[in-house]
Amino acid sequence: MGQIGRLFGANAPSAADLEVLEEALIAADFGPTLAQQLVAPLHQRLSRHDLSNLDQVEAALKHDILAILSSVAPPPSSIDRQTRPQVFLFLGINGSGKTTTIGKFAHRLTSEGGRVVLAAADTFRAAAIEQLGLWGRRVGADVICHQAGADPSAVVFDAVQAARSRGASHLLIDTAGRLHTKRNLMEELKKIQRVVSRQMPDAPHERIMVLDATSGLNALVQARTFHEAVGLTSLILTKLDGTAKGGVVVAIAEQLKLPITFVGLGEGVDDLQPFVPETFTDALFVRS
Repeated sequence: MGQIGRLFGANAPSAADLEVLEEALIAADFGPTLAQQLVAPLHQRLSRHDLSNLDQVEAALKHDILAILSSVAPPPSSIDRQTRPQVFLFLGINGSGKTTTIGKFAHRLTSEGGRVVLAAADTFRAAAIEQLGLWGRRVGADVICHQAGADPSAVVFDAVQAARSRGASHLLIDTAGRLHTKRNLMEELKKIQRVVSRQMPDAPHERIMVLDATSGLNALVQARTFHEAVGLTSLILTKLDGTAKGGVVVAIAEQLKLPITFVGLGEGVDDLQPFVPETFTDALFVRS
């Protein structure tokens, strides 16, 4: 992500420099509207002779980006910690890294002493059921599953029952991830929510969408669609180590006002890290 960082230095800025900066932001998937919104104040300052070098441009831009990211920082959790289990519904399209993220998330919880149950409600892909089973054995979590093609809501019903009877601290539900444009998927997700809430009126406590950062602004479109359908509470971005288009993080925060809680930075069990706006902003401007 050093393309943006290389634009700065001690030289006096020009209007042409700001045009290049705007293009770089667009290329990094901030999107044209947000890129223009970030650069417009810099043009104003330049016209007032209020910018003497490009390092000042960098400082101003970092300030504004950090303000956007910090404005959607996760609020203090409203979940009653005595509530058991805490039910987390994970959503996302195929290929986003959702099932792997659930496994890593379960590892974090079990490492902290939690008892975790995983629900394999992505019954449309046999591979998803097998993958979640492998993660369950790897991190020490129970897995509730039916055979491929079974009713996902039936899996979820059984998983809530099992989690409650076993005294689990957390229930993590893996859902199907067919294309976000298919209406039947959204209806299915709403049904799963109803099945959970009938057994636990305040659940699911979190509705987390997993997004592939390499998909760029498509991730923003996907998040908006799922948010309209189920009311997301937060986002996790995967594969952030493999993209030069991390500006979508800022675009999502600015447009959807949803907090980004974790980022995936590899395939290891520990490669799910809390999202820190300051760290991300610094990485965006690294001078490689």
